[in-house]
Amino acid sequence: MDTLLKARLYRQAWPVIAVMAAISLSGCSSGTANTNYAPPPQELPVLPISNTSATTFQEFSATIEGTVNVELRPQVDGYLEKIYVDEGAYVTKGAPLFKINDRSYNENVNNSQATIQAAKANVDKALIEVNRLQPLVQNNVISDVQLKAAQAAYDAAKANLAQAQAGANSAGINLGYTLITAPVSGYIGRIPFKTGSLVGRGEAQPLTVISEIKNVYAYFSMSENDFLQFTTQATGKTVTEKIHALPAVELELADKSIYAAKGKIELMEGQFDKNMGTITFRAVFPNEAGILRSGNTGKIRIPHNNSNIMAVPQQATYELQDKVYVFALADSNKVVSKLINVTGRTSAYYLVDKGIQPGEKIVFTGLDRLRDGAVIVPHVLPADSVLKAMPL
Repeated sequence: MDTLLKARLYRQAWPVIAVMAAISLSGCSSGTANTNYAPPPQELPVLPISNTSATTFQEFSATIEGTVNVELRPQVDGYLEKIYVDEGAYVTKGAPLFKINDRSYNENVNNSQATIQAAKANVDKALIEVNRLQPLVQNNVISDVQLKAAQAAYDAAKANLAQAQAGANSAGINLGYTLITAPVSGYIGRIPFKTGSLVGRGEAQPLTVISEIKNVYAYFSMSENDFLQFTTQATGKTVTEKIHALPAVELELADKSIYAAKGKIELMEGQFDKNMGTITFRAVFPNEAGILRSGNTGKIRIPHNNSNIMAVPQQATYELQDKVYVFALADSNKVVSKLINVTGRTSAYYLVDKGIQPGEKIVFTGLDRLRDGAVIVPHVLPADSVLKAMPL
């Protein structure tokens, strides 16, 4: 009985088992087909490479200083009685800036004048004595020893007078030092002292600094390697001739903007800094509007004109272990990675002299999805349109 029941149930379930097996086989067949399916090649933009001309800039950090920076220090000791200017003010040469209390120096002048008067009186007295003794000696009334003594006293009186006059001059100079005037025209810097402060010649801080900034100097340093490249590439026989032959340079300000006026490199130091291994250059810039001030920082940009060189967009490259590569289009629309030699750069391009050839096409975008030997559908971009959108 049990055997017959099992046979009947098996016959009833068989169609269901057959359907399930068919579905299972269909699923396996479908999975196999999906596994063998290859996606179509991706369409990517490619850019033809050609020779061009471009200007690159060699940049060096720079500090700005006025052509004249004068530290004002007191020449005499005393209390600061008056301050005639404010920080940041523009002053002309000879304008009063500070006044040191001069009472004691006035007294010194008065004392020196009195000393002069006393010395003059002594000179007159000695001269009278000489004149009185001369006829007595001539008439042999007295010996010439007394006349010689009187003459010596007269000479000593004259020396004392000269000494008194020198002391008076010194007192007058010191009195003049109590009024400090501007030695040059320029802008006043920070004033660390206030009215009533005790100042003197031993003070570490200056009263202020005056900067003449009608023109400014931008100081920058080259490494030994940069200096050797400069001496090799610049035209001229001597270093002086090479500096004079350099083109006008630009100044990039702290906010990345370019200063309106261009400057000229004038000179350099005569030797390398032993500690830093650098040599310092100086460029001068006009500053009629007074925009630049002593203490500003920026970058000197020395232009270099490059002709007959290949310009590769930086976004069409990738870096691997500090080396720069591109994906070049090869036969059968396969891409091949190539190492390029970068000789310079602009804001958006690498300037290349080796690694690729003019006329080759490189992948412009989508590099992150590529591998060596991948096949693509190239979409050639007009080089002119790329240059308009991304100028050199």
